[in-house]
Amino acid sequence: MRFMLDQAQTDFGRTVDRMLGGADTPHAIRAWGRGEHAPGRAVWGRLADAGVTGLAVPQAYEGVGPLPVELSVAYVAAGRHAVPGPLAETAAAAVLLGALAEGGTARSGQVAKDWLPRIADGRALVTLAAADGGPYALDADAADAVFAVAGEELWLAPGHGPVQPSFDPARRLARPLPGGELLARGPAVAAAAARAADWAAFATAALSLGAGLALVERTATYVGQRTQFGRPIGSFQAVKHRLADALIGLEFARPLLYGAAVALASGPADGALASGPAGGALASGSTGGARAEVAAAKVATGEAAYTAARTALQLHGALGYTDEYDLSLWIRKARALRSAWGSPSVCRARVLAP
Repeated sequence: MRFMLDQAQTDFGRTVDRMLGGADTPHAIRAWGRGEHAPGRAVWGRLADAGVTGLAVPQAYEGVGPLPVELSVAYVAAGRHAVPGPLAETAAAAVLLGALAEGGTARSGQVAKDWLPRIADGRALVTLAAADGGPYALDADAADAVFAVAGEELWLAPGHGPVQPSFDPARRLARPLPGGELLARGPAVAAAAARAADWAAFATAALSLGAGLALVERTATYVGQRTQFGRPIGSFQAVKHRLADALIGLEFARPLLYGAAVALASGPADGALASGPAGGALASGSTGGARAEVAAAKVATGEAAYTAARTALQLHGALGYTDEYDLSLWIRKARALRSAWGSPSVCRARVLAP
């Protein structure tokens, strides 16, 4: 099967890419790593103006989604520019709240009404802590809300613990504080959380693909400018092969990402929960084929981006190791995204699960 974007989706991706190209994201990333969020929130505002923040929010709550294909296009562009912030987590939280509102209680519906419109128009930057994402919440210190899933309970955390350093300076990790406001309880929470985790892994895969493409593009430009023995090093066959291998890996991962988008889109557009065996609830679009498709995309894009990062580091020589050089921001991001919301071994196990 061929997965091709239509003209509107292609134009949307180009628009987001051009918009972020003028946002000076390296400055925003370094400020974010110091705990200064204003430049990063300004970039977030640009994404909101382009409609990106509403792509995972159901139309009933002032969003335009859920639209996984369009979200993948936008997040590839965001990864290409290494946009800081809990992009994947905000999208996952929107899916979680939307799913609970559709199949849950009146309380769940009110929570969705309180938060989803604010997520859709970019007023609220939120993050999510769930079992599939590890014990930490990404960028909890910058978020307007920290949602935490504990088994069959969803909590609005009252705050967060100390911020932990990360390999990627733009990924600030903190544990949600226990307690807070209980938003929902029951099997529907676990089902909705599973669906949200799939969306988080899917969004992370798109970010990885974008970061990998940026690394190849930046490295191709560099090797065309650096000379050795009177020639650009990009003219050497070994250098060409390394870049070609990195690019091939990314391009082979791209259709897996779009395939995962189609699999997620095949579920009910409103994110409703379906009945599972023994009367339990299943997250529609999150089990069986969709989960395997997302896992395949996640492992393929993560490994391809990591290969691109290693290639970029080697071909830049000692320059690639310096924190002052912008390339290091993309190298670190590619490595961190590789393990976020599903390590390669976890994703491979999901692909092979019966």
